[in-house]
Amino acid sequence: MKHPVTIQKVLIANRGEIAVRIHRACQELEIKTVQVYSMADRHSMAVQMADESLCIGPAPSAQSYLNKNHIIEAAKRFKVQAIHPGYGFLSENADFAKLCQEHGFIFIGPSAQVIAQMGDKSSAKSVAKAAGVATTPGSDGIVGSLEEALEVAGKIGYPVLLKASAGGGGKGMRIVHAGSELERAFNEAKREALSFFGDESIYIEKYLTNIRHIEIQVLADLEKVLVFSERDCSIQRRNQKLIEESPASGLDAKLQQRIASAALQLCQHVGYQNAGTIEFILDMDSQEFYFMEMNTRIQVEHPVTEMVTSFDLVKAQIQIASGQVLEIQQEDLLSKGHAIECRINAEDSKNHFMPSPGKLSAVHFPGGPGVRIDSHVFQGYTVPMYYDSLLAKVICWGRDRAEALARMRRVLHELRIEGVSTTKALHLEILDHPTFTQGEFNTQFLSQAFHLN
Repeated sequence: MKHPVTIQKVLIANRGEIAVRIHRACQELEIKTVQVYSMADRHSMAVQMADESLCIGPAPSAQSYLNKNHIIEAAKRFKVQAIHPGYGFLSENADFAKLCQEHGFIFIGPSAQVIAQMGDKSSAKSVAKAAGVATTPGSDGIVGSLEEALEVAGKIGYPVLLKASAGGGGKGMRIVHAGSELERAFNEAKREALSFFGDESIYIEKYLTNIRHIEIQVLADLEKVLVFSERDCSIQRRNQKLIEESPASGLDAKLQQRIASAALQLCQHVGYQNAGTIEFILDMDSQEFYFMEMNTRIQVEHPVTEMVTSFDLVKAQIQIASGQVLEIQQEDLLSKGHAIECRINAEDSKNHFMPSPGKLSAVHFPGGPGVRIDSHVFQGYTVPMYYDSLLAKVICWGRDRAEALARMRRVLHELRIEGVSTTKALHLEILDHPTFTQGEFNTQFLSQAFHLN
């Protein structure tokens, strides 16, 4: 039995809104924070919130947020007990989790062994199969060469999906409709995977079309696995999520229970601990679902679950990492109402979603009942060109989906972020589209309704 340890100081090995989110959780737990940052983030809100901070390198993430040794040295210098990796960067890097442990630091997440199993998207499929959970047709593990990729794609049939084994967030992912496109897409996906995750490994899945993207939030301590109500993440462009909501509209109770049970079965099979998300593809034609991947970290869209359950997932992550057993039980996890999240990015949706770095001349975040905004930006903040373009996550709760949608429309109309282009207008268009308001969309919605590819 693991004995609880007292965490007095946490190093936050991330940036942006998730770093701010972790600071807030630590403050409520009365834990001191250390913020590591790149030169581009030296004036960031996360640095301002931290009790202590240290620059660990230049702006490029490979020289800063992906530099394992610099982060470990910072942890030693400030005598922290634990390191929180957030999402992206090193959050699903088994070598980093192992390095933390070797140097005596608690990694706030699952063990290095479990990350190696489940954070790696290719091996996770094999584990899911062993656990008796259905998986999408595709390659048996990593595809090592273009020749092998062509062979696998030929067997399962086009279109196929190339996916970064160490990835997430739509990075290192390409849809291929014909063999003539494969070489270019294969090389692009490998380069992007290496740039974002430090690992160029790629695997292949059959690309299904009439599907929805359904995911289950899990949280496990030493004694139990908690399974939360599902989130729908089907509104996405190039596999990058734009809108998430919980619960998913139009799913009957039996299907919801089957998906939740599969998630529980998989977590128990691998002995999972801490927060994670199991993602499924739901084939709308057959009503069958398939394991897609597991994110062995906190998700960008975790506030959606927090809004319908009134439960703090990040604080729970820290408590579990310290060896505590959570007092809450599965029967206590009651999901109430409906929550929707819109990701506001610094991108020009009218110009191929070109990134829009620059200085923010005005920022106003709305309030009111059932409104939450997770952000790291402020008036005068300069959006750097080096990282993900997320500016803010706007989350609205309602007694039902209709009220949540009405509240989100009101909030977005009031929201002001000026000085750069943002995706706010696109979100308003989506919220007013009848297919979306009726809850009858799938992952092809944006390309079919708005011709966004």
